[in-house]
Amino acid sequence: MTEPPRPSDTFHFTKSEPEPIRGLTAATEQQVNGGLANRGRTATARSVDSVDLAPSRAGDGVELRDIEIFLTLAEELHFGRTAERLRVTPARVSQAIKKQERRIGAPLFERTTRTVRLTPTGKHLYQELSAGYRQIMDGLRAVAANTGGVHGVLTVGAMGAQPWRIADLLDRYRTRHPAVEVRHRDIQPTAPLDELRAREVDVALVWLPVHEPDVAVGPVTHSCDVMLMVGAGHPLAGRESVCWEDLGDCTVLTGTAVPESMEETFHPRHTPSGRPIARGPAVSNWHEQIALVAGGDIVCGVVDDAARFYAWPGIVYVPIRDARPAQWALVWLTAHETPLIRALVQAAADA
Repeated sequence: MTEPPRPSDTFHFTKSEPEPIRGLTAATEQQVNGGLANRGRTATARSVDSVDLAPSRAGDGVELRDIEIFLTLAEELHFGRTAERLRVTPARVSQAIKKQERRIGAPLFERTTRTVRLTPTGKHLYQELSAGYRQIMDGLRAVAANTGGVHGVLTVGAMGAQPWRIADLLDRYRTRHPAVEVRHRDIQPTAPLDELRAREVDVALVWLPVHEPDVAVGPVTHSCDVMLMVGAGHPLAGRESVCWEDLGDCTVLTGTAVPESMEETFHPRHTPSGRPIARGPAVSNWHEQIALVAGGDIVCGVVDDAARFYAWPGIVYVPIRDARPAQWALVWLTAHETPLIRALVQAAADA
């Protein structure tokens, strides 16, 4: 995912006398601005000090995120690990490095099919930027700590159209914590906790119940009616509604990694009278679910949002009249709870 440049993330580095950074604590301001004022060094041929990093046109500054990408790649020396560590795409890493190499006018890394190494210019740039970057981040953390605020990036995983259900919650969160950047990532109903456990998202919006020992569950954010998604030629397609007992004559889809407690919300193992409900093929994503249902006798339990946003030809959505509404909540890994997550959960509790 690409991140749009933010004004607060854009810094212009030039050979001119640096402007002091204001608004920090007294100790941090003295440390940061003192360090900036004492950075005079003897320039060498093609050294970083001899390169004008000022923007060549309006708005073409150096983004703090690009500096972070460069410093991380200099440590990892691996594009994939850098992308994973920063939760961006490898293409974003490559784009940031090429942008800095164009600005400086020299390669920063030697790349082969097997290795990535810093060039002499890259090593010089790393030495120049690493200390200053740490000072900037320490200053931001110090200010956030003094004001009691939180800052950073929070990645929220959600399925399909579900983010609109928590739009008010996210607006409240952004208003309370303007220093936090909220990012979105799609997760699949066929494996609702996979991205969370892979730490590709910080929190996930999923249906309940969730009874996993490593997963914490926040307050309920909303609820949705449950419907049965069937093909237009299915015997149940013409009904005004169905009941759970009708699923005893059907075959339902299964996901690749749906916890048993969550599976029961849409695909119980047995009908109310005790008849088993047959399981069909396992699918890995939502579009496979739609395709299989449209093309055969397979059925699938879904929320009513599916009927609103996914009105496909050959698909019919039938209400399940005796199904309880599906409740949704934010979940996160207990061992990786952060102040950003706690602040989001508090915003949900205050709704």
